[in-house]
Amino acid sequence: MCEKIHHELPDILVPYKRYVSESIEEVVSTSNPPHVAADESTLYRWKSWFNLWAPYAIGCLTSIGIQLQLEEPAWDLSEPTQTVLQKIGRFVEESPGWLSRAVRSISNIHLWVHTRSAFLSKSS
Repeated sequence: MCEKIHHELPDILVPYKRYVSESIEEVVSTSNPPHVAADESTLYRWKSWFNLWAPYAIGCLTSIGIQLQLEEPAWDLSEPTQTVLQKIGRFVEESPGWLSRAVRSISNIHLWVHTRSAFLSKSS
C-alpha cells in the first residue's frame, strides 16, 4: 500500500469543464454550427479556453514526446501551414477523440494547469 491519493480522470472529461470532451472537441474543431446543447456564451468560452490552452498543450505534448523518445526533438511545429489541431494531432492523432487523448496525456503526468480559484483563510 502506498498510502497516497490517486486521481483518475475518465476519458470523457476535461478537468473543470461541465460538458463531455466530445462536445468541446466538436465546437473547437469545426467551423460548422455544432450539434451541442449549449448556449452561445458557453461555446464562446470553450473556443476562448481552447485558444489559450492549445499552445500550452502543444508544449506539454512536445515535452512528453521528447521524454518518451517518440520522435526527434527537432520537430518544426512552427510551420505556418500547420493548424493548431494538426500540431496537436502529431501527438494524439487527429481522429475523433483527440481532445480526450491530449487531456489524458497532460493530466496523467500532472501538467494540467489548475484553473479553479479558491482562497482559504485561517479562522481566528
